[in-house]
Amino acid sequence: MTSNDAIEKMSTSAQIEHVADVDSTKDARIAAEAEHATTLWQALKEHRKAAFWSVMLSTTVIMEGYDVGLIYQFFGYPSFAETFGKYHAASDSYQVSGPWQAGLANGANCGIIIGGFLNGYASQRYGYRPVCLAALFVMNWLIFIPFFAQSAKVLITGQILCGLMWGVFATSGPAYASEVCPLALRGYLTCYVNLCWAIGQLIAAGVLYGLLDLQGQWSYRIAYAVQWAWPVPLFIIIFFAPESPWFLVRNDNLEGAYKSLAKLDNKGVDSHRRTIAQISHTMKIEDEVASGGSYLDCFRGSDLRRTEIVCMTFAGQVLSGSTFAYGPTYFFEQAGISTNNAYQIAVGGTGIAFIGTVISWFLLSRFGRRTLYLNGMIFLTCVLLIVGVLASTSQATGVKWGQAALCLLWLFVYSSTVGPICYTIISETSSLRLRAKSVCLSRNIYNIVQIIANTIEPYLINPTEANLKGKTAYFWFGTAVLASVWAFFRLPECAGRTYEELDVMFHQNVPTRKFASWQVDAYDHELQGAKE
Repeated sequence: MTSNDAIEKMSTSAQIEHVADVDSTKDARIAAEAEHATTLWQALKEHRKAAFWSVMLSTTVIMEGYDVGLIYQFFGYPSFAETFGKYHAASDSYQVSGPWQAGLANGANCGIIIGGFLNGYASQRYGYRPVCLAALFVMNWLIFIPFFAQSAKVLITGQILCGLMWGVFATSGPAYASEVCPLALRGYLTCYVNLCWAIGQLIAAGVLYGLLDLQGQWSYRIAYAVQWAWPVPLFIIIFFAPESPWFLVRNDNLEGAYKSLAKLDNKGVDSHRRTIAQISHTMKIEDEVASGGSYLDCFRGSDLRRTEIVCMTFAGQVLSGSTFAYGPTYFFEQAGISTNNAYQIAVGGTGIAFIGTVISWFLLSRFGRRTLYLNGMIFLTCVLLIVGVLASTSQATGVKWGQAALCLLWLFVYSSTVGPICYTIISETSSLRLRAKSVCLSRNIYNIVQIIANTIEPYLINPTEANLKGKTAYFWFGTAVLASVWAFFRLPECAGRTYEELDVMFHQNVPTRKFASWQVDAYDHELQGAKE
């Protein structure tokens, strides 16, 4: 008899007996020890269903990666520029002006910010599954707006409204993965969110390159229509997904938590009882050190430090120069590389991003989160400096291709380190009771910084504005230096820690550089100071 069958046949009295045991410290300790002892392959065998459902819900991020990839690369797309831009005599081409580039690039981010904040409330109240289903349903209809847009004003309206749904997808994926997966799988499946982003970018680059020779508005309309391939299939699959057991325990639905765990692993009812005991113990620790679950509580007590970490880690993706180097098609064109070659490089670049994210899974098993993030950021900083120097020395063809090669190198390193590791850090650093809001808050800080970057970048690189071309890299070199300095002094190593251990360590205010070696027992430790 499977664990699912056992739950279905369990009598009411037996359920009550199990519920009565959930606060057992002994059961919680056994669950934590088992989590530490579980190997990667053992976790995949026992929790393959959890991995599957985590992958399915995170796959919604592909839609965000796809559309963001479209709008950035559309700026160098001839038919798009003819429809939404104006003729620029100096460059003998149609150009979307700097202000409209900034507006269109930021439209989705504005929507994502609002959607992210709303998702912080909605997910905590209704759960990840129903909120994600609602977003998929609405998304299917909103795609009509950019598809039929004939003016930049209508297009930006569509970007904002679609962004509301992308805000749900972007924040639900990592939070859900961190709650349904065991410790051994947590890093890999939160990194998968970045892989989905890379897949979306890869599909966008491939579609645009395939449509490059198609004349008229259908060359970009078809690209928007491709988005309809995702909402309906994902809606059908996610409809059958289990809710996070952490959410269910948090809302006192213990019977639902048992049923959810039965759909997430094959370990049996006794193991599920211990897991629920561990979840309850974690909640008890958090109740001792703080209270409340509002956005304001993210800035109180030990949660203030955790909020700083998740927000700065996410903002670091933009500060590392991603606005300049991650989708560099427009930069390549302004550097003098032909449109056809620029889009060929873009396709290759998104493929590199995909490979880099896969490689990050192997790096994650050998190096800590802090090591990968910090060293990746330092390397990206150096690459940006070299791009700026090359752009300052010569405009020869070889130098232009050298800058293109360095952007691809930047993309590979970013996709192997800072890009995917960020999702792991924000998912496991936040506290249980504030996870949905903490992830949403960090993502919105990222979006705010992205909006600022999207506003600045066109004015730096656009031929109708400052026309700095590759020298734009100097600006992002400066921001990357600041992000590297912050990571060195403030980013702790949370690898291999259960959530209750992290609660205790943050409450103890463990110094950043001692996180990796700090000894902590979340079951014998007596918390001091109760609620702050």
